[in-house]
Amino acid sequence: MHDTKLQVTDHKADLVVIGAGSGGLSAAAGAAMFGLKVVLYEKGEMGGDCLNYGCVPSKALISVAKSAQSARDAGKYGVTLGAPTTDWEAVKAYVSQVIETIAPVDSQERFEGLGVTVIREAARFADPDTIVSATSRTRARRIVVATGSTAFIPPIEGLSGVPYLTNETIFSMPDFPEHLVILGGGPIGMELAQAFTRLGAQTTVIEMGRALGKADPDHAAVALGALRAEGVTVLEGHKAVRVSGESGRIKVHAEHEGTEKVIEGSHLLVAVGRRTMLDGLDLEAGKVEFDRKGVVVGDNLRSGSNSRVWALGDAAGREQFTHVAGWHASVFSRRAFFKQRTKADSLPIPAVTYTSPEVAQIGLMEAEAREQHGDSIATSSFPFHDNDRAIAEGKTLGEAKLVIRKGKLVGASIVGEGAGDIIQILAVAMSNGLKVQDLTNFISPYPTRSEVVKRAASAHFTEALFGKTAKRLVGLLQRIP
Repeated sequence: MHDTKLQVTDHKADLVVIGAGSGGLSAAAGAAMFGLKVVLYEKGEMGGDCLNYGCVPSKALISVAKSAQSARDAGKYGVTLGAPTTDWEAVKAYVSQVIETIAPVDSQERFEGLGVTVIREAARFADPDTIVSATSRTRARRIVVATGSTAFIPPIEGLSGVPYLTNETIFSMPDFPEHLVILGGGPIGMELAQAFTRLGAQTTVIEMGRALGKADPDHAAVALGALRAEGVTVLEGHKAVRVSGESGRIKVHAEHEGTEKVIEGSHLLVAVGRRTMLDGLDLEAGKVEFDRKGVVVGDNLRSGSNSRVWALGDAAGREQFTHVAGWHASVFSRRAFFKQRTKADSLPIPAVTYTSPEVAQIGLMEAEAREQHGDSIATSSFPFHDNDRAIAEGKTLGEAKLVIRKGKLVGASIVGEGAGDIIQILAVAMSNGLKVQDLTNFISPYPTRSEVVKRAASAHFTEALFGKTAKRLVGLLQRIP
């Protein structure tokens, strides 16, 4: 008989990183560039969920869908085009091409070129300072858990017995859906509902609460109205209680106000949330405390039960965004290597839903701010329909809303074309402690959509600038020669 036992290689490292997504790759690259010995474990694809199944393919698909919608809308600009048709194989090829173009930045070859030892195997804790895989055993001074998250599959009766899609399979599904039924009205569900509608599918979203429930309610209503106008069916307050059927004919039984409704579609997408991936890590052996959200860490992202261990991105149990994972890597590097006291929660986190119109937000929404601070909260808004660039392009739906307390910006929400880009002005302002007045004190190029920020800020001072007191003051000053 042949001995099939795998040979195990021993390593010593300054840093072990488990997970080659945004947070893990950023931490590994930074440490390697500082000249430290880094071992990176990844059991799946380099680049993690964002590159392969999330942000990148979804935005590529959304871009394709916008092209189809532009063809439909061309008539109102005086250009006549035929009705768009979708070649699903060509669309999938484009999405794959986008992934392949970005992939080298996250590739194993690049990181090995930086000096990182990349081990493409599942990793787990053997003890508090040792990580093992099928062929390796690594003792490390520091260990970063950056394993990301995956689609949460709810315990709905019958769901396990029917074929369903998640974000990991929808971009490569063989056939274009005739009727795509989506469980979940969050950003992923609503983005994909609009994209597939624009590409020619019938879509129905089933949401047990309020669709886009974390967004400003007024701004969510604007976006949902636009989606419904394009043909997306959004069923809010509907709870999926049972799933039945077979491939090509799937039924979702949903309860609404005591009655049951059956929604039948050709395909089913589950997009009700994300589950942190900690399976198989054997965190108990590493004496790493964790809960259902992720590794239990403080604002320093460091485990309280094992000080060698840090958690970044989704594994840290906070906001589940790629840009947050990148920020966490920066916090880790500052604290671990430069002994700075940067905190994970020290900067406000922006969030964007990439529907058309986009919905972007940062800090406290108006209702949250009023609950925390009462009557000291004021808001100031400016509509897109009064913005000349929006008028010129026929994209006048939306507004910018600032949430203000004692002259400081505590939150903001924007709904409209390009909201995700515009919110960055407000992210800079909030992150650097600027006052609302500072948002009026710059020259905004004309005509741009970003002018809505300056105009919303200026609107906050309208009474002070043009009220009775100001008029009396100007009148007095005019008497001075």
